[in-house]
Amino acid sequence: MSTTEVYLFQLINDLAVSFSVLNPFMRFLSEKAEYLFYLGIIVYWFTRIHINRKMVIITLYSACIGFGMGSILSHFFYRDRPFVYHTVNQLIEHAANASFPSDHSIGAFVIATGIWLFRKKDGIIWLVLAGLISFSRIWNGVHYPTDVLMGSFIGVVSAIMIYQIVNRWSVANKCVNAGLYYYEKIENKIWENNKRDRSNFNN
Repeated sequence: MSTTEVYLFQLINDLAVSFSVLNPFMRFLSEKAEYLFYLGIIVYWFTRIHINRKMVIITLYSACIGFGMGSILSHFFYRDRPFVYHTVNQLIEHAANASFPSDHSIGAFVIATGIWLFRKKDGIIWLVLAGLISFSRIWNGVHYPTDVLMGSFIGVVSAIMIYQIVNRWSVANKCVNAGLYYYEKIENKIWENNKRDRSNFNN
């Protein structure tokens, strides 16, 4: 652990004292804001727009790759949380498990990047939120700066990599489109049956 990183961590973490009025917002970002990403994915899926659903599928595949990479790195480059060895302003509860890389950063950035690749304007908003979540993890005393930087990098690279594979490799693209086609075919059949049942009930 370099003295520069410890200094940078302490500089950001001390903001919890200097700007304590922001602490509730930072706690929300660290503990609850990730659910906005999950909600966003669900909303995009149920718009029933084909391109949105393709975006969701690619993003979820990317998340699997990203979290897999993060898990491997955490075993080979294990690092304790900042509060294990340092006196920190810890604003949220957290287990003393692996700190590197940040899973929150991986998850936020893989989804935000996945959305940005398909929907640029929406994606910028999601990327800003992902950046705030990552920053809050340092502010709240549960991650070092390089934890969130590496997590962000993994999330971005995973999303771009899967996006490129699906769009440049015809087999992968056909598999995604075929899966969507059969899902939507079944979904439409269910919708039609439900509509018919409601019509019969009303009659």
